[in-house]
Amino acid sequence: MNYCGAKTEERLEYNQLLDEFILGCKTTQKIGLEYERIPLIKYTNQFAPYGGEYGICEMLREFAKQDNWDYILDDVNIIGLKKLHDTITLEPGCQVELSLEPQEFIRDLEKRVKEIDSAMKPVLEEFDMKLINKGVSPTTTYKNIKLLPKRRYKLMANYLWGILSDVMMRETAGIQVGIDYKSEEDAMRKFRIANLMMPFATAMYANSRIRGGVDTGYKSFRALAWLNTDNERCGFATKFQDGMCFKDYVETLLDTPMIFINRENMTVNVNGRLTFRQFMDKGFEGFNASLEDWQLHSNLYFPEVRLRNFIEIRNHDCVGGGLEYSIPALYKGIMYSASALEEVSNMLLKYSYNEINELRYNVAKYATASKLRKHPILSICKELAEIAYYSLKSGCEDEEKYLEPLIEMLKQNKVPCEL
Repeated sequence: MNYCGAKTEERLEYNQLLDEFILGCKTTQKIGLEYERIPLIKYTNQFAPYGGEYGICEMLREFAKQDNWDYILDDVNIIGLKKLHDTITLEPGCQVELSLEPQEFIRDLEKRVKEIDSAMKPVLEEFDMKLINKGVSPTTTYKNIKLLPKRRYKLMANYLWGILSDVMMRETAGIQVGIDYKSEEDAMRKFRIANLMMPFATAMYANSRIRGGVDTGYKSFRALAWLNTDNERCGFATKFQDGMCFKDYVETLLDTPMIFINRENMTVNVNGRLTFRQFMDKGFEGFNASLEDWQLHSNLYFPEVRLRNFIEIRNHDCVGGGLEYSIPALYKGIMYSASALEEVSNMLLKYSYNEINELRYNVAKYATASKLRKHPILSICKELAEIAYYSLKSGCEDEEKYLEPLIEMLKQNKVPCEL
C-alpha cells in the first residue's frame, strides 16, 4: 500500500544516528527520575479507569486547572500534563508517571515529588483515587484494565508477542533513573556497569509479589513480565563487552524490528516487517527513514539499560516509604565517583555475560535469595549499597541518608514486598 502525499525525503545518514549519542556528552552530573505509580479507586482498591465522570482523564483535567498544568494530547484525548520541564503522563493501563527535570541533588527531586503529590492529593481525594507504590497491580489484572486511548499503545499491544506483554503494559509500575555521561568512553563504562548491576538492583527493589489478589510466588512479577514481553527489544542491549562504543549500540538498534512510524499526524504500521537498517536501505511504503523515525525507534526499544543522550537505568519495581529516593542515590553514589565505579567494576566484572543474564531470570522469583556461583547475592547487594553510601557520605551533602532505608532493609534480609 502506498500512502497518498508521501514526500521525497532526504536520505538519513549513519553518522546522524551516532550523533544522537555523541551530542549527549555533557559536563553535568545530574540525576533524572521517572516515577510510575498505580492508580486505584480508593474504596474498592480496583484499578482506576481512564474514562467516566470520575476517571483519570477528568482527574487530570481538574488537576491541570487547579495547579496550572498544560495538556498533553493524543488526537483529542488527554494523555498527560506538562509544566516547564516536568511531565505527568499515562502509561498504557493508565499508570501515572511523574518525569522530573534532572537535578544535581536528590533532595531537589524529593522536594519536587512532594510538591506535586501535595498539590494532587486533594484532587485525587475528590475523585476517590489513590496512587500506590507497587510494581504490579495488586487487585486488577489486564483483562479488566482498558488500554489508554493513545494510538501508539494500540499498535504496541498488537505487536509485542510475549505471553506477559499485556501484563507489562497495563499492570506494572517502575522507577527509572537517568545518568549523565561526559564522553563516549565514560558512557560505555557507566553503561557496562549499570547493566552488570541491573539484576542486583531488580532484586533489591522487588515489590510485586501480589497480583490480582493472588500471591504469585514471584517477588518481582513485574520483572517476570518484562522477561516475557519481547526478546527482540527487551533484556540486555548488546553484551556490554570491553571496548564497546556507541556504534555497537547503534548496530543493535539497526537490527531491531520496527513497530511503526509517524507521518503528518498519521501513524503508519510497520508491525515488525523490517528492521531499521532495512528501512534506511529501502524505505517503506514510499517513505524514507528520517531522524525522527530513528528517535521514535530508539524509544520503542526497552532494554534493561537504555542509551539515549543520557543513560537510562530501567528495571526497578515501584517502591515507597522513602525507598524511592534510594534508587537515584544508589546510582549517583556509584556512577559519579571514580573510586566507587572502580570498586564496583572490580566486584562485578569477574562475572560473565551469561551468568548475569541468567541471574535476571532468577531474581524475578527469588530476589536477593537468588544464587550466583552457588552463593546468595544478598552480600553483593549489601556491598553495592554500602559503596554508594560511603561515596555519597564523602560528598558532604548528607545524601547518604537516602540509602539508609535500603541498607536497613537488606540487613533484615528483606526486600520491599516482604516489609
